[in-house]
Amino acid sequence: MVRGKTELKRIENATSRQVTFSKRRSGLLKKAFELSVLCDAEVALIVFSPKGKLYEFSSSSTNKTIERYQKNEKSLGRLNRKLTDQLTTEHLKEEVATMTRKLEFLEDSKRKLLGHGLESSTFDELQKVEEQLEKSLSNIRARKNLLFKEQIAQLKEEEKILLKENVDLKKKCEVLPLTLTPVPLVEKDVERQIMEVETELFIGLPETRKSSYCPNLNTLPTSL
Repeated sequence: MVRGKTELKRIENATSRQVTFSKRRSGLLKKAFELSVLCDAEVALIVFSPKGKLYEFSSSSTNKTIERYQKNEKSLGRLNRKLTDQLTTEHLKEEVATMTRKLEFLEDSKRKLLGHGLESSTFDELQKVEEQLEKSLSNIRARKNLLFKEQIAQLKEEEKILLKENVDLKKKCEVLPLTLTPVPLVEKDVERQIMEVETELFIGLPETRKSSYCPNLNTLPTSL
């Protein structure tokens, strides 16, 4: 009868857990010993029980095996760092080369779009350049039309505001009464005095001239 696989999880019962630890520990130490003898391998095994008790096995010396492991770990660390640096450098070089090719392609495309360097272009390349230009012009026209529509809409809104203000002003003018400021009447005599010009006629020597007003020629002075 085939025994089913044991589910790998922590054993909750303390007694069962301790029994299992003792059995598995003995089997692990036995396997380590067999590996060192059969394969002439340097084996070191360190185990701590749940209560902190140390169990160890070493085919030579545990401390020597640990020192050897640490030295090997340092060497492996330096080697790994060196390999990592080399890979990073190579990766950066590849990235630089890729970016350089992209920049050259973009510069060449820019020159062709401006109409330069077309002598070495094939028919298919010129066709692609023409399609790109038509697409760019289409996008520019679409954006331009959109801006025109926005400006027209803004002007219409301003027109509505002005029309509303005009209607409001017209209503205010209709409500206010028409008042005329009366002009004061000027008396006829005063107006006649303003319009007439008085003239005095004097005949005779300067010293005998009189300043009185003569109503007619019959009242001339007798000094003549």
